[in-house]
Amino acid sequence: MLKRFLLRRMIHTLLLLLSVSGGSFLLLELAPGNFLTEAKLNPQLSPQTLAALHDRLGLDRSLPERYLYWLKSATQGDFGISFAYNMPVSVLIWPRMRSTLLLTATSLGLAWSIALPLGVWAAARKGSSLDRLLVLLTSGLLSIPELVLACGLLIVAAKTAWLRIGGLPLAVCVLAPASLPLLLRHIRAGVLTASGASYVRAARAHGISEGRLWFRHVLPAASHSLISLFGLSVAGLLSSSLLVEVVVGWPGLGPLFLEAVAARDFYIVAGVVFLSANFLAVGNLLADLLLYYGDPRIRMT
Repeated sequence: MLKRFLLRRMIHTLLLLLSVSGGSFLLLELAPGNFLTEAKLNPQLSPQTLAALHDRLGLDRSLPERYLYWLKSATQGDFGISFAYNMPVSVLIWPRMRSTLLLTATSLGLAWSIALPLGVWAAARKGSSLDRLLVLLTSGLLSIPELVLACGLLIVAAKTAWLRIGGLPLAVCVLAPASLPLLLRHIRAGVLTASGASYVRAARAHGISEGRLWFRHVLPAASHSLISLFGLSVAGLLSSSLLVEVVVGWPGLGPLFLEAVAARDFYIVAGVVFLSANFLAVGNLLADLLLYYGDPRIRMT
């Protein structure tokens, strides 16, 4: 059963990656201009030189030919040759990918370590003044865009020197609070739904303490929805980190991706999109495996 489950998920993931990579190439093709557009405005470059560069970079090939070349290069781990840097894209991407993953993992761990106990605590005290205050605070945080939060923290970091600009703590202080309100709301709602089960009322009737009741009985019952939420939070944080990295100066994939889009460096753009889709797929696959082992109904179907 597990082999069939994994095979089915791997086929879905492969189709997703092919669709994402093909779609990114198509969008890049539809965008006006290419890497040599600005070079054509330089009077010092002769038409013969531009034609030679056009041929060497492979810009004279059709879109399917360029895509198949990149796909073959991606299977070898190179992801093509960067137009601007004249080196394999993998050399540029992998160090920055490690920085992006470090930022995402740290922010994810911090957000969940705060949201999980707070969400259970708010559900256990539903309707209290502190619960209403927490709901109000999460609504306020949800209304603040990540860009505004990042700019505000940059101003604080520049004036107080509490956080180093371009450092990991500053980037985490933007990403974690941005994802915290959504996590809190879903955890609170999932735990409240699970708390209405009949066996929870029976456990309370047997005199089990409230702390043990909520964390040993109610929280595991809500794990199905929380595991799905975990997969979604990985995807959300990874996509949000690209923008945050540009604003706070963290040396991840975000600044490289923005530079590549501005320069029409197609292979870097395609490589960043492809790797980001890979890690999103891995996060969703991990959530699916946790659901597979945690929910017998999935194994039965």
